[in-house]
Amino acid sequence: MSTPTDASTTLDDLSLHYLDWGTAGHPPLLCLHGITQTAHSWDEVAPSLARAHHVRALDQRGHGDSTWPTDGDYRLATQSRDVERFVETTLGAPTVVVALSMGGLVALTLTARRPDLVRALVVVDIAPEVRRGGVDNIRNFVAGTDELDTFEEFVARAHAFNPRRSLDNIRERLHHNLRQLPSGRWTWKYDPALRDPARAGTGIGELWERAAGIRCPVLIVRGGESDILDPEVAARFGGVVGAEVRTVPGAGHSVMGDNPSGFLAAVEPFLAALPRG
Repeated sequence: MSTPTDASTTLDDLSLHYLDWGTAGHPPLLCLHGITQTAHSWDEVAPSLARAHHVRALDQRGHGDSTWPTDGDYRLATQSRDVERFVETTLGAPTVVVALSMGGLVALTLTARRPDLVRALVVVDIAPEVRRGGVDNIRNFVAGTDELDTFEEFVARAHAFNPRRSLDNIRERLHHNLRQLPSGRWTWKYDPALRDPARAGTGIGELWERAAGIRCPVLIVRGGESDILDPEVAARFGGVVGAEVRTVPGAGHSVMGDNPSGFLAAVEPFLAALPRG
């Protein structure tokens, strides 16, 4: 299935949107995006992953087409409980989790707390310690004017931030991450509270200790040109969780979109080697 089905589920007062790439009967695989992104971050690789897995990609709270929490709570523990309930109610079985950046921190938090729900974990370009400069780059990007006159102004800004992507690719991604206001101007879909990345990073340092208890198979994927995850930190984190680190060339922080074929070459052998069940 190359085109996903849109679906949603309600957890308390939140409606969480997700993309379903089908392949019912295959083992479940859940994709989690980074801060201010959407489930469509996985569009380039999800069809390939769906050949052997039933793939879903979740719009986490306050992102994409999911609703915003009224209390502005984006702590890792809170987001991990959303994912916990999503796995229990929608997937109905332990899952492989493939997760980027903020999503990776959420997945680590979940796996440490509920190991029975996670068969295996692919952590993409994140660890309990990150480069300050890379975080500042993201912060500066999302802190820019949040309303612009035209869609194309956002395209130009995003392309300047990540010139590895084609303009067409950026237009497609922003189609899912922008909305037009009644005034005719354009703005982001995500909750403005997320414009401070620290909101979703509270307690990140505590994950060194918590991750040490993770026993499921783990793979760490790093962008070869990442400004977020140092090679030395990735290697140290791999030692803590017993994971191999695979570096994808020609990719920055958003590895699976910057170099989809390189990402799949790193991830698919790991997935294929997992025990069934």
